[in-house]
Amino acid sequence: MDISVVLCTYNRCKILPQALESVLGSTLPSSIDWELLVVDNNSTDQTRQVVEEYCRRFPDRIRYVFEMQQGLSRARNRGIREARGTIIAFMDDDVTVEPGWLQTLTSSLRDGHWAGAGGSVVPHWTSSPPAWLPLSDRYALAPLAMFDPKLEAGPLDEAPFGANMAFRKEMFEKYGDFRTDLGRCGASMLSNEDTEFGDRLLRAGEHLRFEPSAVVRHPVPENRLQTAYFLKWSFDKARSDVRQSGVPTDTKWLIAGVPLYLFRRLAAWTVRWLVTTDSSRRFGAKQRVWGRVGEIQECYRLSRERRQAVNNG
Repeated sequence: MDISVVLCTYNRCKILPQALESVLGSTLPSSIDWELLVVDNNSTDQTRQVVEEYCRRFPDRIRYVFEMQQGLSRARNRGIREARGTIIAFMDDDVTVEPGWLQTLTSSLRDGHWAGAGGSVVPHWTSSPPAWLPLSDRYALAPLAMFDPKLEAGPLDEAPFGANMAFRKEMFEKYGDFRTDLGRCGASMLSNEDTEFGDRLLRAGEHLRFEPSAVVRHPVPENRLQTAYFLKWSFDKARSDVRQSGVPTDTKWLIAGVPLYLFRRLAAWTVRWLVTTDSSRRFGAKQRVWGRVGEIQECYRLSRERRQAVNNG
C-alpha cells in the first residue's frame, strides 16, 4: 500500500458524506495503491451506518475503524497503527478536497528526502466575515483551522495544520505519535497535537515541504463566526502552548508557579482592549487577554501538579 488517508470523525454524520465523496474522487496514477481509513472517535450519532454504507460501495478503498478512547490525538494515533500505506495523509471530516489533492500532497514524499508535506487550508465562506475579525493578521483565521502561508512550492519552516498534511509513516516509528495530552477532546478546544509533531520533526533536522496546489476547502459555519467561539479558542490555544512547552523557565519571579511577567502582559493587553476604538483591533486585543488568562491558568495547573508529584514522591 502506497498511501493511507486517515480521516477522524466525531458526531458529524450529516456532513461527513461531503468529505468522503470529495476524497473518494481523487485521481492518482494507476500504479499508486491507496486507501481511505475512517476512524470513528466514539460517535453517538449515525456515523457508523454512514461509513459502512460507503464501505459497501467502495469495498477495496475504504475501511472503518472504531476508536473508543475520546480525543483527536488518540483517533489519529489509531489511524497510524491501522494504516497500511508507507505515506499517511490526514484530512478533517468537514472539509472538501480537489481530485488532484492527494497526488499533489504526497508525490514529493516518495523519494525519501521530505519527511512530510502540507498544503493550504482555505475558507469556504457561507456568510460575510464579521467586522470585528482582524483579517489583516496572518493567523486571524487560525481559530477556523485555516493555514495559508502564501509560499511557492518548496521547503516549509513551520508545521502544517492537521486538516491538510502528510508524513512518511516511518516518521511516526522514529519520532513517536501525536501527543495525547494535546488536541481536541470532547468539548475542549485544546490544539497543537498536529503542529507539535511537525515542530518535533523540524527540530530533529527533518525536512517539510509546502505544496500550494494541494488545497483543502474548509467551510465556515455561522455558529463559528461568533466572538465567544474565537475567545474560547484563544483561551485553549494558549493553554495548549504552555502544555506543549511547559511553564516558562526564563524568569525566577513567580507567583503561585506563574511567571510574573504573564500578569504584566495580561494587564497591558487589558488596557489595549479597553482603550482601542477600531473594532477589529479591539477584538484582537480582547483575544490576547483571553490568551494570557489561558497561559496563567495552565502555568498554575502544571506547577500545582508538579508540587503534588514532589509531595507524593
